[in-house]
Amino acid sequence: MKTYIFKTNLLHDKKVIREIEALENTTLYTLAETIIGAYSFDFDHAFGFYSHMKDDYFKSERMYELFADLEEDTLEPTETGSVKKTKIRDVWKKVGDQMMFLFDYGDGWQFAVELIGFDEKAVKTKYPRLLKSIGKAPKQYPDYDKE
Repeated sequence: MKTYIFKTNLLHDKKVIREIEALENTTLYTLAETIIGAYSFDFDHAFGFYSHMKDDYFKSERMYELFADLEEDTLEPTETGSVKKTKIRDVWKKVGDQMMFLFDYGDGWQFAVELIGFDEKAVKTKYPRLLKSIGKAPKQYPDYDKE
């Protein structure tokens, strides 16, 4: 089985980087959970992946949101894809492909997620896994009273 190697960084601070390796059949939901864990954030908010890397992400041609999974049982169709059903191999096709990962629509944590390589699954290795950590991640909930 093939693995995908991603470089992630905060869009506002390109010096804080995490590299993650995941199996090709990993869902976007699991990738999101892994990214958030790599930055030591709590996985406690809605999120989405967007093909547009700027603030007007809502104009993206491709969008995958947790909201699509939450609205599954409603009668109103959504224009976004599922993060729980979509596999990373269906989103990233070639090295250099990017998506913007937006976590917590209130605080607006924006991450670039770029495919930087492929590899083969190693035996006795648990995926997804953190390969590299560069820079200190910011606090998810800074103490604004102290600042």
